[in-house]
Formats: sequence, C-alpha cells, structure tokens
Amino acid sequence: MAEPFAITLDVGSSLANRTGAWRTERPVYVDRLPPCNEACPAGENVQRWLYHAEEGAYEPAWRQLMEENPLPAVTGRVCYHPCETACNRGQLDEAVGISAVERFLGDQAIEHGWRVAAAAPSSGKRILVCGSGPSGLSAAYHLRRRGHAVTVREAAALPGGMMRYGIPAYRLPRDVLQAEIDRILALGVELQLGRTVTDVPAAMTAEGFDAVFLAVGAQIGRNAYIPAGDTAHVLDALSMLRSTADERPPLLGRRVVVYGGGNTAMDAARTARRLGATDAVVVYRRTRDRMPAQDAEVEEATAEGVRMKWLATVARADAGKLLLERMVLDERGFPQPTGEFEELLADALVLALGQEADLSLLQGVTDVTVAEGVVQVGPDMATGHPGVFAGGDMVSGERTATVAVGHGKRAARTIDAWLRGAAPAAAPPPPLAVFSLLNPWYYADAPKTVRPELDLVRRQSTFDEVVGGLDESNALFEARRCLSCGNCFECDNCFGVCPDNAVRKLGPGLRYQFDYDYCKGCGICVEECPCGAIVMEPERI
Repeated sequence: MAEPFAITLDVGSSLANRTGAWRTERPVYVDRLPPCNEACPAGENVQRWLYHAEEGAYEPAWRQLMEENPLPAVTGRVCYHPCETACNRGQLDEAVGISAVERFLGDQAIEHGWRVAAAAPSSGKRILVCGSGPSGLSAAYHLRRRGHAVTVREAAALPGGMMRYGIPAYRLPRDVLQAEIDRILALGVELQLGRTVTDVPAAMTAEGFDAVFLAVGAQIGRNAYIPAGDTAHVLDALSMLRSTADERPPLLGRRVVVYGGGNTAMDAARTARRLGATDAVVVYRRTRDRMPAQDAEVEEATAEGVRMKWLATVARADAGKLLLERMVLDERGFPQPTGEFEELLADALVLALGQEADLSLLQGVTDVTVAEGVVQVGPDMATGHPGVFAGGDMVSGERTATVAVGHGKRAARTIDAWLRGAAPAAAPPPPLAVFSLLNPWYYADAPKTVRPELDLVRRQSTFDEVVGGLDESNALFEARRCLSCGNCFECDNCFGVCPDNAVRKLGPGLRYQFDYDYCKGCGICVEECPCGAIVMEPERI
C-alpha cells in the first residue's frame, strides 16, 4: 500500500508560493496626524486620550490629557472645540463630542482626587509668572513639572484671571475652577495674590528670577465715544462681570442694552437676565453672519430671552432711553450710517466693545515690540528681551482659554530649553489624516450624545451651570465614536482580507507587520483599512 502524500501547508494556503516577487508596490503602515489633534489650540493628543477613554481606562486617559493641558475640567466646559469642527466623523454623521469627554475626564479627576506625578528634580532655576489666568497657570504647571521653581503673581484677590472674572459661573462653576488650580499649586507652585508686577527687569535682578513669563490678560474694556446725559447709566461689560463674580452685582434695572457682538456681549446680556432684567437687548452694527460671537453663545442667549438688534449703533445715551442709528453694509461689508434713528428704552447701557491688556509692566523692558496693543512674539513665545516671554491675551491670536493654555505650554517648553542652553525639539508633523483616506463603510452610524441642559426658567434666575456633563455610560459611548483617523487601532481588517496571508499579528498593542516574501502588492489592505493607516509605496530596488 502506497504511503499517503504529506501536506506541509494548510489546504488552500497561499504560502505555497512566494508571491512577493510579483510586487511593484508594497503596503506600508503609517501614522498620520488626526485633524482633531491638529486643530486643538492646547496641542492635545486628542486621539490618544480618546483611545484610553473608549477602553474605560479613564485615569490613563486623564493622565494623557494632563501631559498637555492642566485644566481639562475647565476647557471641557469653555473651549469652543475647534477639534470638533475638524473632526472627520462630522462628514459621516456628527462630530465626536470631544469636549464633553474631556469634561467628563476632568470631573472624574476632581471627584476621585487624581494627582499628577511629582515634579522633576530641582533645576535650581526660578521663574516668575505674571498673571494666574489660563496661560500663566499652564506655564507654571509645565515649568514646575520640569523641576523649576515657579512663582505666580496675581493682582486680584483670587486666582484664575478671566476664567474667574470674565466667564460667568453658569458656564464655569467656581468650585471646578478652584479644584483645577489647587492641583497645580499642589505641585509646589507658589501663588502670591494681590501682587502687581510693575518693573520686570527689577524683579528679575533684585529677586533672582532667571526668566519671566508675562500673562496678565486683557482685562481693560475698550470704550467708544457715545454722547451721554448726566444721569445715563453706562458701564463696561468686564466691570459688570467682575462685580458679579465678586458677588457685588451692579444695579442694572429692568431694561438692559448691551452694545457689542462678541462672546463677552453674550455673557453680559445673559448675566443681565439673571440679575433681574426682564428685557435684555444686544445691539450690533453688522449682521449675524459677521458677528464674532460663537454660534452656541448666540443660540443659548436667544433661548434665554435675549433679543438681537442687528445693523444698529448707539448714537446717544440718556436716562431711560437710547438713540439708535440704523446702519447698512457697504460692498466691503463695513457698516455705514443711514441717518435714520429710533429710540430704545433702556435703564442701563453695557459696553462690550473688546478688551485690551495692561502693558504698563513692560516699561523699562528693552527690545520688546508692541504693535496694535499686543506684544510681538515668535512661535516660541519669546520677546526680544532675553529671558522675557509672553502669552495669552498679551499677544496676537484668538482670545480663548484653550489658546492661552497652549501659549503657556509652548512658552514653558521654550523657557526650559533656554534655561538649559538647548534648542526646543520641534519635529515636523506627520501628514494629515483627511476624510478621503478613510473607509467609512466600516463605521456604523452613531449619533452624537446630547448633553442635558438646565431648564429655561431656572437659567433666567440662577447662576447654576447650564450645560450638564456626560455620565460614565454615555462618555464611553461618545469616546467609542472616534474613527482613529490615520492610526491603526488593530481592527484585524488587513489581517483578515489579505489573500496571501502576508500580515503578521504582533500582539495586543503592537499592531501588525507585513511579510514581504508573500505580499504581492495587491493593495486590498489599503482599500479595506478603515482609518487610512496603510499606504502603497513603489517597490524598493
């Protein structure tokens, strides 16, 4: 009887032929930059902390967040989330609620008392930070973690800057803000309240500071010339918001007009409603599409009963009434007067025409350029004076808390490198993971989680937080909506579809490897990769 034929390979296996010799192109695994990461003003690695969060590993997710942003419970509430505007999922159904998950992680840290790792060994260097707003606190945090001694000086009686005195409590509860600040101070950052820096060079010389980071914020309201009667009640929005934050709210009356079109104007009008105004009107010279206020701010203000009056300017203020002039937009989009007037009843006029930073502390600091009310700095946040850096509202750029946090982090890295006599590392970013590289067929529709909101009746009479947070179940769901754009998440698609068995699994967290002895370069793995983490490259000769 003949011996049976020995089969050394599984039946049907393509490993019988080394098909790699046929190849003209080879697949290569790549890591691309997710658009959410690119859009984050604080420079967060959004996709990485979402990856931890979607596994339910909330503390590791929070720790990843804290590598870049020491105020996640704050920014998760007040950031205007450009990351979500850039999110590729928005082209599939709705963008991932990144800010909602960030807030959830920040709140979890406060609830459970999570703390960051201790600071590095002492460098022997001392840094002065002027201002305890988001930029100053961010810089202090990152510098302290690098082993430097940090002193923060704040002119106000309480820390937080515009987070405390410019953002109303219904958007940012004060206990949340204080908890985030306390965590930073627990690292050994020294906070000096009621201290104003008036002479930067003297502070550096007399007190032995090796570097200074200027982050005093824009807390001076801009004025406009408006003829007003002796009894007209006119005040600026920042003073109004600050007095309210200090629990000394101004008496505004029942009819309040806010002149301006930015986020501060929305905050002022919504605050006026909570202080008892039965009629709050925002007067703006242009149309809604040219209004600088964020859409969400306008929508929430409108929902709370704030009225909008477009294409109008305040020509005169008298006791109990305002004279408004109607405007039209010219071909360039600039408002022009029409000579048509109307009266509007008003007990108070609140000016919300923008803010400026107090730059008086720069007197005597040479080689620092100031243009159009802001300090000129480079991408490294350095001024022209050795050892003096600036960020936040003092420099040009969008004035938001998250942008300021990013400035503080960037300045800290530059200051650290400068103190150590090294150049800050700056690797070029990888290519962007655009939507066209994805295979959306593999992603099921999953609508964005809607966060709860406070009842309108309560919103008009209290400063309770308006927008609620996620609970653990829907935070997990929201994190899992992430598409992992441009980066392998070990879905096994390439492993499963390869006709040549040329994909090797390396183990959990280690991803995959191509066996080029057998890969014939058919490109099926590229077409079927959900997240666009494989590309075809010409075969190497």
